Amino acid sequence: MGKQRTEVEAEAHTGPRSVLPIAGERLLRGAGNLLSFRFCNKVLGAMPSLDITVFCFLPLIVTTSTHASMEVNFDPFVHHSPDRENGTDETVPAELHRQKRQVGAPGLFPVEYEIDIEISSRDSSLLGAMKDYFKNLSFPVIVNIPDAALNISSLNVTTVCSLTSNNETRCSCVSGYGWPAAVCKANSICPSTIPTQEEICDCITQLPSQGPYCQLQPGGIPTITIQISVTLNIVFQDALRNSSSELYKTYKKDLENAFTASYKSLPGFMSARVTGFRAGSVIVDFEIKAASATVTQIESASRNIPQSLDKSYMVDPDSLEITGLVNISVSPKNIFQGDTVIMNCEILLDTVNVAWYHSERIISNSIRHSIRTITVENTTKSVLEITSVTQDDTGPYSCVFTNPWLYSATKNITVAPINIVQSGDTDVVCDGTKVLLSCCIDGNIQSFTTNWNTTINILGTVSLTPNCTEYTLQANRSQCPITPGTEITYTCELSTGNGALRSKAIKVTYLRAANVEISSSTKAQVSEGHNFSLTCTSDVSNCNNVTWQIQSQMIDSRLYICNLESPSKARSMLTVKAATQAWNGTYTCTFFQKSLPSSASTTVEIVPLPLKQNIVLDPIQGFIRCNVPQVLKCCIDGTENYNVTFTVQQRESRDVKKTQGNQVCYTYNYAESCNSKSDVEAYCTFINRIQDKVQSSPMKLSIIPAKEVMCSDSIGVGQQGAQITKPCPASKDVKGTSIPVRGSVIYKCTNKIWQVVRNNCISDQISTLLSSAESLVSGPHPAEQLATYLETLHNNTIKEQQEINNSSANLGAVITILDLVSTIPTDAEPRTMTNFLSTVDIIVNSSTILAWEDLNKQQTRKSSLLLDSVEKFSRSLRPTNNIPSITNTNLQLQGIVIAENSTSDYNKSFTFSNSASLSGNVLINRNKTENLKPNSTIITVAFSTLRYILPKPNETDKDVNGLVMMTTTNSTLPTDFQISLTFAKSNSSLKKPQCVFWNFSFSDNAGGWDDTGCEPKDEGDNIICTCNHLTSFSILMSLDLESPPAGAPLQPLDYITYIGLSISIASLVICILIESLVWKYVTKNRTSYMRHICILNIAVSLLIADIWFIVAASIQDTKDLVNGNVCIAATFFIHLFYLSVFFWMLALGLMIFYRLVFILHDTSKTIQKAVAFSLGYGCPLIISVITIAVTQPHDAYRRENACWLNWEKSKALLAFVVPALIIVAVNSIIAVVILVKILRPTIGEKPSKQERSSLIQAIKNVATLTPLFGLTWGFGLATLSKDSSIAFHILFTLLNAFQGLFILVFGTLRDKKVLEALLNKYSFARWSTQQTKLTSLGDSAPVFSMSSPFSEALNNLFGKAGKYKISSTETTGSSSEHTSNTYSVLH
Repeated sequence: MGKQRTEVEAEAHTGPRSVLPIAGERLLRGAGNLLSFRFCNKVLGAMPSLDITVFCFLPLIVTTSTHASMEVNFDPFVHHSPDRENGTDETVPAELHRQKRQVGAPGLFPVEYEIDIEISSRDSSLLGAMKDYFKNLSFPVIVNIPDAALNISSLNVTTVCSLTSNNETRCSCVSGYGWPAAVCKANSICPSTIPTQEEICDCITQLPSQGPYCQLQPGGIPTITIQISVTLNIVFQDALRNSSSELYKTYKKDLENAFTASYKSLPGFMSARVTGFRAGSVIVDFEIKAASATVTQIESASRNIPQSLDKSYMVDPDSLEITGLVNISVSPKNIFQGDTVIMNCEILLDTVNVAWYHSERIISNSIRHSIRTITVENTTKSVLEITSVTQDDTGPYSCVFTNPWLYSATKNITVAPINIVQSGDTDVVCDGTKVLLSCCIDGNIQSFTTNWNTTINILGTVSLTPNCTEYTLQANRSQCPITPGTEITYTCELSTGNGALRSKAIKVTYLRAANVEISSSTKAQVSEGHNFSLTCTSDVSNCNNVTWQIQSQMIDSRLYICNLESPSKARSMLTVKAATQAWNGTYTCTFFQKSLPSSASTTVEIVPLPLKQNIVLDPIQGFIRCNVPQVLKCCIDGTENYNVTFTVQQRESRDVKKTQGNQVCYTYNYAESCNSKSDVEAYCTFINRIQDKVQSSPMKLSIIPAKEVMCSDSIGVGQQGAQITKPCPASKDVKGTSIPVRGSVIYKCTNKIWQVVRNNCISDQISTLLSSAESLVSGPHPAEQLATYLETLHNNTIKEQQEINNSSANLGAVITILDLVSTIPTDAEPRTMTNFLSTVDIIVNSSTILAWEDLNKQQTRKSSLLLDSVEKFSRSLRPTNNIPSITNTNLQLQGIVIAENSTSDYNKSFTFSNSASLSGNVLINRNKTENLKPNSTIITVAFSTLRYILPKPNETDKDVNGLVMMTTTNSTLPTDFQISLTFAKSNSSLKKPQCVFWNFSFSDNAGGWDDTGCEPKDEGDNIICTCNHLTSFSILMSLDLESPPAGAPLQPLDYITYIGLSISIASLVICILIESLVWKYVTKNRTSYMRHICILNIAVSLLIADIWFIVAASIQDTKDLVNGNVCIAATFFIHLFYLSVFFWMLALGLMIFYRLVFILHDTSKTIQKAVAFSLGYGCPLIISVITIAVTQPHDAYRRENACWLNWEKSKALLAFVVPALIIVAVNSIIAVVILVKILRPTIGEKPSKQERSSLIQAIKNVATLTPLFGLTWGFGLATLSKDSSIAFHILFTLLNAFQGLFILVFGTLRDKKVLEALLNKYSFARWSTQQTKLTSLGDSAPVFSMSSPFSEALNNLFGKAGKYKISSTETTGSSSEHTSNTYSVLH
């Protein structure tokens, strides 16, 4: 290699009173290098001459050039900067004047010199050694010479020239320097540099003969920033926090001047800047920027701070804390959880006082932390090692060296988590299909070493993406594990190589396609209505997920089962109990191994064959004449051809005639000999094309001689009084097509005509619903179609409600439908539940009671079947989130879903406002519910009308006296289970409560009330039942045991009732007869006329009321009539005409009041009659109609056991009591006013003598009858109290029984004009003076303890039924079944 030339730039400061060292002169001899320095110095004395400068510099060269022999050439490379501040401007050649750096102060002229020194050497290693030597120098280098001082502040290599292999010169600038643009332009630049006119270049092909060399570029030489803090022992002021305050500015200026003066000697010093103040005395934070600095240089410069700063600042020289001189490094660069982290701190300082901090908390040696510190050749190195780092180790770490000042460095580290997101568990089918496993992270996967591990020999292929490692698996059938479904774990591991290791496991299930076979228990053709089964076997033993499909639609899972027969064999069997056309098609059985299906298919054809119940027989039961052919007919729907035979008396006949129409009917003409004595049974047999057969139900025929035939037409033949059963006649659709109707009609031969005695035909809509329900239940997917079907059922039941109310056959059909669909599991969704329960609500409405009574007479099990259907439906509900509450008119449903770790009671309350506020409550304590399995249900359904529908208990004196509440659960009950039910009494007068539940096994499975396992507790108006099981509960109550039984001897009050009622009716008839006889004699003036109008209508109204009272009493012990329309009519008319009695009395009182108070005002007779009749009949009619209209729809108009207004449920009795008592009060006031007017008349108010006589008689009527009537009904009110005295009952009985007699005596016979008219007309002189002394006459029946129907009806006028004895003061009431005929009028 050729000779290398290096240009060195030196900065030097010169000044007086320096001592020049001379050591090292001998090292200059023989130098072969050229050295160039630039000296920049602030001189403290007079400006030296160039000679002094060169002379002063020589010893330095000798001192600092120890690495090689050098050739030194000074001329002409010494440059002097002019002194401008002194007004002098030395003449310096322009080409030698490289840079003016600083001007001296007056007196002591600081002079800066920049000296370029060339060093030539053939040793290429000299350049590196020289750079290292310059780096380790401690600046400034002070050279003392006489009368001057020379400080060398920096030495930098700027230019390097060398020869290439082609002997071409290359002069390149070191980093941070560049050739000036003029040099680049004047010389050839190296091929790699293409400058523009303005820019510099970094390489030329020759060294300029006169310079300049490479010059410092802006930002060229890297600078360092040293952060230092120092404490001032003065009080901190808040103004120092505000950079705009004067105090802040003053401190900042003074301190920065002092810091500049102290640190300007640092190599390449640039600035000193205060960055802020902190409290703690006053802590000053400042920073120094320089080209480089060593610890020694910083310490030397820092000692000058106290001298450079005013003493008032009281700087603490030992408080310095320096940052920027400590080199800190962290390994590894990217840190992850689990890594081992090593931090190195190094400083050119000999000290062992080192401390490490994490987030200002000191770190000590521990299990995870290790600190090691060593010092070698004035360099101290401290190492902090942290093992298994976590995210808590994130943050700033500081190392602090003390000697005695503090030297620190801080490094922030971030510990990143290794978040591996693996692909999910998967299945691998052993058929060569590729499956990809993956593990991914947030960052670059290349930072990690990846590895996949497994315990099986099925290995995969590894591949990498930017942030994932992937593993591809592929297995064939031979590689599959022996046991299908084997689960293998594959683990992906990621490691950093620094201690962190993370892994994730992925479960892989190896699946093998199963061999599945399907077989049938029968041939491929199955007749409709027959049962069959299909068996599906798999050589993979798995029953976890098996499905059956027909025509690609899922089959209800309840219809098939699966069993594991061996470790390598599973068997599933589908059973169809009754095939329909819905089962016709292709069946697919599928075994699932997780996501792998294995299937087999077969086809089954369903061949039509009529179902037995769908064969219509004609006749079903009837008569045939001997030796006369009788047409026997079997009809079916459809067009399939069958072979049909008729079997009569075990004799088969194929003499069949087929008729076509909407129905296909097969007929047979049969004749029986007259010698046959026994009845005939016939049936038909249908045989389809695969020779399966079905036999119809038998037709039962009785033989009669021709001479005994009384009825003979198309219906049939029969004797007088005989009954025959025929199929229902077909109906017509809108197109006129005949539609078969389910059911039958029973005819009776009466007077040679067949008359219908029972029609059991089902309406078209309900028949269609029943057929659909049968198909739904026997079909392959009932659960899917149930919700839609129930909505259709509900809507059509509403439309057919009238048909259901009037036909027990339609009612029974709906119950059958509900029973069919109740076992189909369904989700507990509001729509499904509402449609089912609303249908039940319709058929238990009070409007269906008569149909229920008729149905129970025929089939007592239907009501029990309905209750069972609701129970089954409740148990089959599959819970979703909760059980929605359903509220209907006659039933309510509430329930819960048992949650995991349930700790709450089951507490549900029910209230029916339309049923006399019947209420109930169900309570199951939490210690019982918590034993039920999670996600099970408890459901309660309360019925308000079912008590009228379910058959009565065997004990006829007991009735259901509250709600019927059914509670079910689909969980197994614990052995110590207990439920508490609270029932509000429907009739509080009934006694002896009995808690019962509906036992479906009673009465040959017809059901009945059973009290096993239940205990009652009477709580006044409520009964609390505690039972140890679940089902439908209610309470039974009966009459008081002290009540006399039916048929017992009459009691004294009963005799009074009978006698008083007879006298009352007779008296009213006599009264009406007398009024008719003397009418024209006693109605000559208007007042008399209106008085007799009122008396006559009072008598007529009371007579009609008594007649209806007799009707009510006559049906009192006949339950069917009491619960029928006759009783409702009797109640209505008794109410109407008893009110008329009072309103006519009011009319009489108002007429008298008007005649006496408004004497001068005259009103025509017609208007007075219109007003009187409106009051007497109009007002009672309005009140009566409103009462029945409001209460009858809710079955609360009349008493359950009597034909009189209800009291317990609706308080309808007040519609009579309130008007009656108001009228009594008004008439009493009128009587007082009239008496005052008569006794103290005013001028002009005196009526005529005849008018006065009539008014006086009317006043007597009002004054007499009103107190009697008022007192009578006042005693009636007193009997409402349970604790009322028997005396009130006796008085009420006496006064009520003789009301008719009161009207005869006080209204007619005590009228002198009436007696005179009778005397004049019939010459009965004795009548004019005769006074009839009668007592206890009235218009209603009393409260007696008698068993007569009359007294019973009288007792219920005020709604209180019960038993009263003269010897007892306690009264009780009865409910719907009576053992006593004694009633109370008030309740």
